[in-house]
Amino acid sequence: MSAADEAENHWVFGYGSLIWNPGFPFVSTHLGRLKGAHRSLSIISHHHRGTVEQPGLVFGLTRGGSVRGMVFEVAGADWPSVRAYLEAREQVTMVYRDVMRPVLLDDGRKVSALTFVVDERHEQFAGNLTLDEQLAMVRAGVGISGRNIDYVVNTAKHLESLGIRDRVLMDLLRKLEDEGQAA
Repeated sequence: MSAADEAENHWVFGYGSLIWNPGFPFVSTHLGRLKGAHRSLSIISHHHRGTVEQPGLVFGLTRGGSVRGMVFEVAGADWPSVRAYLEAREQVTMVYRDVMRPVLLDDGRKVSALTFVVDERHEQFAGNLTLDEQLAMVRAGVGISGRNIDYVVNTAKHLESLGIRDRVLMDLLRKLEDEGQAA
């Protein structure tokens, strides 16, 4: 990495657990919108939130629409270690493509952010599941990062606290709360 690269800050777009558990140092956070993709529980998790025998579901960005999320500004000097951390965390099974995408920050600036979008050709891409299919997998999934229910509830509650509305996710949260599973 050159001295110029180390001086320049970088950006990461978070739309799921990165919002509430980034796990890396950052200079600032901003709300922002990415166009051309939307958040969905569409990744079969065999690692973080499920196993091969009892898979869970995690969020992916799939084509179409737009999505609001958290945009992290990372100092250039920290970028190599942050990039390596994100690769290890997000690319366990290579279900995502790591791409640079334009993101419009709520303050009006446009930045190019590292974004993990689902590879829809990957065997772990679940596609469009019904709410009942999502619920069944979320209820049962437990992986090395914990219960799938906790992942979904944490993401929903953090989005809600940020004023980010995700109708499908909130429907899922209400069902889990009605069952007494969303503490």
